[in-house]
Amino acid sequence: MRYSRLFTKTLTQIPKSVKSPSYRLLMQAGFLRPMSQGLFTMTPLGMLVMRNIKRIIHQEMQALGGQEVMAPVVNPRDLWIQSGRDALIEDDMVRFRDRSGRELVLAPTHEEAMVELVRQGLRSYRDLPVFLYQFQTKFRDEERSRCGTVRAREFVMKDAYSFHRTFADLNNFFPRVFAAYHRIFERCQVPVVPAQAGVGYMGGDRSYEFLMPSRCGDDYLVRCTQCDYAANEDVAVGVKDHIHEPPRAMETVELSGESSVNSSARTLGIPRGRVLKAMLFRSGEALVMAVVRGDHEVSEEKLASVAGRPIHGQATTEQLTAHELKGPWLSPLSVPETARANMIVVIDDGAADSSNFLSGTNQPGVVARNVNFGRDFGADMVSDIISVPEGAGCVHCANGTLERVRVMELGNIFRLGDFYTRAMNLQVREEGGRSVYPQMGSYGIGLGRLLAAIVDANRDDRGIIWPMEVAPFQVFLMSIGKSLSVRAMVDRIYEQLGHGVLLDDRHESISHKLKDADLLGIPLRVVVTRESVENGVLELALRNQASTYRVQEHELVDTIQSIVKEQQQYV
Repeated sequence: MRYSRLFTKTLTQIPKSVKSPSYRLLMQAGFLRPMSQGLFTMTPLGMLVMRNIKRIIHQEMQALGGQEVMAPVVNPRDLWIQSGRDALIEDDMVRFRDRSGRELVLAPTHEEAMVELVRQGLRSYRDLPVFLYQFQTKFRDEERSRCGTVRAREFVMKDAYSFHRTFADLNNFFPRVFAAYHRIFERCQVPVVPAQAGVGYMGGDRSYEFLMPSRCGDDYLVRCTQCDYAANEDVAVGVKDHIHEPPRAMETVELSGESSVNSSARTLGIPRGRVLKAMLFRSGEALVMAVVRGDHEVSEEKLASVAGRPIHGQATTEQLTAHELKGPWLSPLSVPETARANMIVVIDDGAADSSNFLSGTNQPGVVARNVNFGRDFGADMVSDIISVPEGAGCVHCANGTLERVRVMELGNIFRLGDFYTRAMNLQVREEGGRSVYPQMGSYGIGLGRLLAAIVDANRDDRGIIWPMEVAPFQVFLMSIGKSLSVRAMVDRIYEQLGHGVLLDDRHESISHKLKDADLLGIPLRVVVTRESVENGVLELALRNQASTYRVQEHELVDTIQSIVKEQQQYV
């Protein structure tokens, strides 16, 4: 490819609103262009990189026996109603009607579509296992898109789905996908930390995320400073400190000038850890009250798992009012019977095992001191429902403490079991005539996020440093000098190297060409000079090294092939 014919060129200025380093470099170097908030167009350069990322993933999926398919972006809403997930996803999923009035959705993921596809293709248990994968567009109406392709509204995912006759077969296949994901990220030279994660609205019983530390991340990894324990903050567990002292008699205090339980605690000189915090969450038609210590935060993932029902965020002011509850004074004490009849109360075990809290009373301006679980109020469930605080002790080793690291999720794998096949009534008949629901797994990688992660992990102050396997071109070829002999030699080398070369044939200054070469991040740079014409010696530089090499023209092709092979971890 000649640079003069390349559709997009490098930019000298980027909007000040672009803060993410990866987004800034991808835009400045010409790999993508923004269309609107959270919507991006991949340029020819960007498509070359995406094609190489897909090639790596293709190889790894096919090594597992995967077969490529493509489901529609638009799905019948009926499929989502069958699975039960239509009620779990609120504004993120776009719902609409076609001209005939049929209800459709823009699919944010494709579990339902794949179950329907397998239903039409499965004839008996002998057809199992089945492993299907696709590269397909998803749309999620993100409330706040950020960091370029890290959190976009429309994006391409590799999603894969496996169907198995037995849970044991699924369980044995799961670690094979885990290992394949490791290889994908290694080949893209992206450092990831695999971590336990919640299943969220995906369902199932187990999930792992592949996380990369990043300022652009919207998740937090909790990991031990001593052992290998790592988990998403939504499901991480840690050692809890308990407040043990003899229970004292409960007493009410009227503080008419205060606006909330928290302000009352400050007036009374009571620390946050001695305050009982109650929060109300929506779950379909029901409500779930979570009760934790004031210095802890509720994990909605843990709460949903314990309550056995999806959590749709905190209750609105209107819902609180409808149940005669006052948000700033919310409490498990004296809950109105009309509200309690439709409510599940869950208390964190750390709060349940401590004593003498300050609590609201569901009455404005009135708090209760020395409140104790079991004596003064009850709950339907006692369990761990908090996000582990920074510095908590590790439950898996003796000396470790837990630290929180901001991370970007690049991939995930879910062991779904029969969550979807049972809900959507996908069955196969076994030898004895018994019908069973196939066991299912789901495995995703966001290509836009992976693109950004590669740049984040492979860059310097001059630009991108593409790993060899994903680079848009392997060689950046340029000349110094305008003589016909130099130009003729450049054209000859361009033909010798063939595919995978970007020839900078622009009439620009040397400094401009070198600056653009660094910004574009192509792994190898070959420079032809007047000296090259005279003695056949070329300058060869690696983007990830400071030094340059002098190579004879007749050795150039073999030298480049050797370097390419050496830098690729998998050939």
